Amino acid sequence: MQITEAQRILNEAELICAADEVAAAMDRLGAAITTQLAEAFPLVLTVMGGAVVFAGQLLTRLTFPLQCDYVHVSRYNNATRGSELQWVRETHQPVSGRSVLVLDDILDEGITLAAIKARLLAQGAAAVYTAVLADKQIGCDKPLVADFIGLTLPDRYVFGCGMDVAGLWRNLPAIYALKP
Repeated sequence: MQITEAQRILNEAELICAADEVAAAMDRLGAAITTQLAEAFPLVLTVMGGAVVFAGQLLTRLTFPLQCDYVHVSRYNNATRGSELQWVRETHQPVSGRSVLVLDDILDEGITLAAIKARLLAQGAAAVYTAVLADKQIGCDKPLVADFIGLTLPDRYVFGCGMDVAGLWRNLPAIYALKP
């Protein structure tokens, strides 16, 4: 993709959550997670690559000891529709007996996050909590409800704050939607 095409995508998109709304959601999430997990000494797992922006901002709001690692599981591979789950990398830290907090950018259909949670529990995690920056209202039941949700978004293709469109624009501080 050329830079002009990438800029056109952003220029034609609709702003649906301004940067200050995202920051306020991060503050709320940080406070809620701290209240629940401050005594748990959790292992915090970032789901790569979308949740890297979310995790980077949220971790600075968690004021308790924790360990960090990541998993890389994907269904999108720069496409706009999910396909088969691909496990690229599992955590290096042992999860057996641990409280684990999984951070993901968006809860869309819930398939990826549910699979990660199930795998961690099968590996012996004592508890698995999930936190998402955004929960997309897709109009049907999901296999998982996140424990901590920053924002609720409409059922549109969104990008920014770690979420991408064609592999681009994860770096935006606000959330945009493609025009229908």
